[in-house]
Amino acid sequence: MRIKSFIMALLLAVTGFAALAVTPDVALADLKQRIAPDKRTAVWDVKATKQGNQWVLTGTVGTQTQKKAIQAAMLKNGYSRYTDKITVLEDGIPASRKWALVKLSIATLRTEPKHSAEIATQGIMGAPVKVLQKCDDWYRVQMADDYIAYVPESSLSFKTAGQMSTWRKAKRYIVTAYDSRLVTQAGGDETVSDLVMGNILEFKAVSGSWIKLATPDGRTGWVPAADVAELSQWSKQSFSAAQIEKTARRMMGSSYLWGGTSTKVTDCSGLSKVCYLSNGIILQRDASQQALTGKIMKKGTDWRQYETGDLLFFGNEKTGRVTHVGIYLRDGKYIHCSGQVKINSLDPKASDYPYLYSPLSASRIKGMVGTKGIVALKNHPWYF
Repeated sequence: MRIKSFIMALLLAVTGFAALAVTPDVALADLKQRIAPDKRTAVWDVKATKQGNQWVLTGTVGTQTQKKAIQAAMLKNGYSRYTDKITVLEDGIPASRKWALVKLSIATLRTEPKHSAEIATQGIMGAPVKVLQKCDDWYRVQMADDYIAYVPESSLSFKTAGQMSTWRKAKRYIVTAYDSRLVTQAGGDETVSDLVMGNILEFKAVSGSWIKLATPDGRTGWVPAADVAELSQWSKQSFSAAQIEKTARRMMGSSYLWGGTSTKVTDCSGLSKVCYLSNGIILQRDASQQALTGKIMKKGTDWRQYETGDLLFFGNEKTGRVTHVGIYLRDGKYIHCSGQVKINSLDPKASDYPYLYSPLSASRIKGMVGTKGIVALKNHPWYF
């Protein structure tokens, strides 16, 4: 009788365990939510279907890291046997092209692999990218801020993992001037390449007040020493709201371009990215992404509590959808790119109180560098 009772209890326990088991489709949905919730920063299109008594996984992910996470999730939920038909994009890229550096002062990245597609973002010279997929003369790449988009092959200088390691250890200079030029001779006027703030080039030589540098694809030229800084020293700078404001004010009057993230043209979130990069900080690409980072201050916060450098987010008050971002200055004023880079006020009594009213939220970046979505360039493994 005791044996029979024991067997029944065991069956109930097993049955209960089976009832609580998570099916692969549920497990994958949960995993996607945790490691790849945003299609702007992760390639993830995976499905689990049952064919007879066998689970079959199909679809595409961007990296082997994602594939290993799927394998671990399946094993954790008791599925050691299943058919794996998942394609990993980066596996299709040869070792000689796993990495690349943007070789132009500014490269345009798009939402699809064609010039007629919408601009997604921009990459600037010396920016490292991880190559995920080849699409004819275009490449699908991931930026240092995790953003994924397509860029023409002609905008990149491809590198092996070893070459990237050598680049990270090399003496490099970053352009700190608003804009500059690389010229063929010290003091000359023949241009090798235009340069913008944030461009990174390798050091070659110095002659008086001129420094010889090389672009990622090996073109060499000279630039005024006053326009650049040695990257490893520059990257050690501490948080400076004054530097962020200085860059923003230098861009006053510059025009708006959807997808722009350079000192030549920006969109609203591109402006905040450019200004923070001048202080050695990498922000997320879009306003809606930036709004989820830093120390978040909800709607209703008195603007008198804001500090210079805080990011202000605007959008649809009913849905809470963020569509715009500005950088707070002081005394109720903020600078933003809407049509052009300009200054407006949060004070309803002010003459420059615009159609954008009170922010949906604000985020303080100061003191939050190193938290999710806010990375010091000096600590980013793609740069150092």
